[in-house]
Order: sequence, then C-alpha cells, then structure tokens
Amino acid sequence: MSVPSTQKQWVITGTDKGFDGLVFKEGPVPKLGENDVLVKLHAASLNYRDLAIAKGMYPFPIDLPKVASSDGAGEVVAVGSRVTQFKKGDKVCTLFNQGHQYGELTIESVGTALGGMREGALRSYGAFPETGLVKAPSNLNHVEASTLPCAAVTSWNALYGLKPLKPGEWVIVQGTGGVSLFALQFAKAAGAKVIATTSSADKAATLKKLGADHVINYRDDPNWGATARKLTPDGAGADHIIEVGGEHTMTQSLSAVKYGGIITLIGFLGGAKPKDSILEALNKICTLRGVFVGSREQMEDMCRAIEANDIHPVVDKKVFPFDQAKEAYEYMWAQKHFGKLCIKID
Repeated sequence: MSVPSTQKQWVITGTDKGFDGLVFKEGPVPKLGENDVLVKLHAASLNYRDLAIAKGMYPFPIDLPKVASSDGAGEVVAVGSRVTQFKKGDKVCTLFNQGHQYGELTIESVGTALGGMREGALRSYGAFPETGLVKAPSNLNHVEASTLPCAAVTSWNALYGLKPLKPGEWVIVQGTGGVSLFALQFAKAAGAKVIATTSSADKAATLKKLGADHVINYRDDPNWGATARKLTPDGAGADHIIEVGGEHTMTQSLSAVKYGGIITLIGFLGGAKPKDSILEALNKICTLRGVFVGSREQMEDMCRAIEANDIHPVVDKKVFPFDQAKEAYEYMWAQKHFGKLCIKID
C-alpha cells in the first residue's frame, strides 16, 4: 500500500460554533519517527466527551485545533526503525491517554489525551508512538475495535482498577450508554450478577438479552436504589455501581451500595451539581471513586478478556460514512443511538 502525502481529517477548530466548529479539511499524513507506528485508520467511535469538547462544555484542558475523536482502530502500514511491538499488517486500537502506561494517572499523562490535547483518530492516517497503541482483539472487526479505547477501558477500570470484581458479586449499571453496556458484558463474563436501569421497555428487553439479571425502569420507580438493594442477597446492596448519571442518580446509588462497596463516578449526564454530601460515603461505609479511562496495561488485560470470552461491543445499527461525521455528532447529541456510535473511515 502506498501512503499518500495528504489526507482528509475532521478538525475541531474551536468551541464557539458548536458542531459547526468541526471542519472536514485536507491535512498532511504525519511523518514517521523512529519510535512511531503509522496506522491506516479504518473506523472511529464517538463518546459524550467528543460532543462536549465541540460544544465547549468539556471541563478538562484541551488544546485546539485538534483532529477529533480519541477512539480509533486500523491497520499498521509502517513502523519506525526502533519499533519492536508492532509490525506491518497488525490490527490496532488507539490508547486514550497516550502517556498512561500503567499504575495511577498523573498530571502529565492527563495531558496526553487524544482528540483534545493530541491529534485524534478521525482521519485516514495517524502516527502514534508504539506505546500509544494496543493490539485489537482478534475476534473484532475494525468498527467494533474502534469502540474500545474510552468507554470499554473506563468500564474495565471501574470493575478491576481498585477492588477487582469477583464471581457472584453484584453490579449495578445505569442506562444503555457505552460504558454501562461494556460494564454489563464484562460483569457477566466474570460470573457476576447485574442489575440494569433504563426508562424504556424496548431497551429493557435488549439489556435482558445481553445478560442483565434484573432491569428496573427508573421512570416507573424513582426510588430504584432501594428496589435494587432488595434484589441483592439479604438486602446487603451492590458491590459495584457504575455511576454515569451524576446529580440525578447519586442519591439512588448511595441507597443501593453495599457496606464496603464502590461507586465509580464516570459521567454527569444528569448534571454535575451534587445533591448529596460527600459525608454520605461515611454513612454508607463505601468508596466514591472517580476514574478517567485507564492505562495501557488495563487495556491490554481487557482486550485479552474480550478475545477469550468472544465479547462483541454493542454498536448502533447506523454506522456513518467518514464524510458524514458531523451528522454522526448530531445524531448522538439527539440521543438517537443505542450502544456505541461509529464512523467508518475507509
């Protein structure tokens, strides 16, 4: 395959024009350093973070203009002279925080996130340091593999990063976004019990098909936290809660958590103004833990589990072509998606 000198790419030019600040333009194919890997990107997937950056709603540092999207997958087309971990033809995924290799997140590694601080994946070709890529699970195609870098690793970190999930434990997942669906799939593969929440009968049926042991409609049951607790053995509560709702769901999560349990704070879809005192963690004898994706080591562990258990990400039925990425952003903003929303680049 001959590599061109220029390529098409979607660039976030600023945050004052909403999605109109996302521009489809020509750019150079990056030069290959001796420690770099050149990837022909075949697919990208969107996260709420991508929309928030474009809308000027993202609370963490960004450095624009940048190529959009942290999550991409593709095929290695060339490697630098000092690269040892990859070869031409390998199928790979991007690492969200390029500098987060293992252990705890640092101030320095937070500054290496794709699609905000570094050039993202919504382009035809990307050059990444070999430490900024992970081999894709062999059971996934490029579109499926593109969903892994953010939502999947975040879920894996939530379940295994502090107090690893054990068979027979109870997990609560909220809604049907990417993080929650990955957490449901990982928990079931590990032999855990899962309680899922949703507001839709159709989505409830899909959650059951994915293996949820119980599904609670939070519109019909606003005190779903107490209901979830009663479903657990002896009414003790859940060991892990994947908290993506923020201010509208935290009260219920605190109601449902077990003594010694972990509430992993991931999202703020329902708002970011807390209604509960942090002292509730003492009253409930639980851990409130914020996570920001995860390390390369965690992503490699996760990819092995995906391959061993033949887990396939839940991808929305509508996969957008590369030149319609802005329409994909609008589709996701309108909450028309189910699972991960993907863009096919080739």
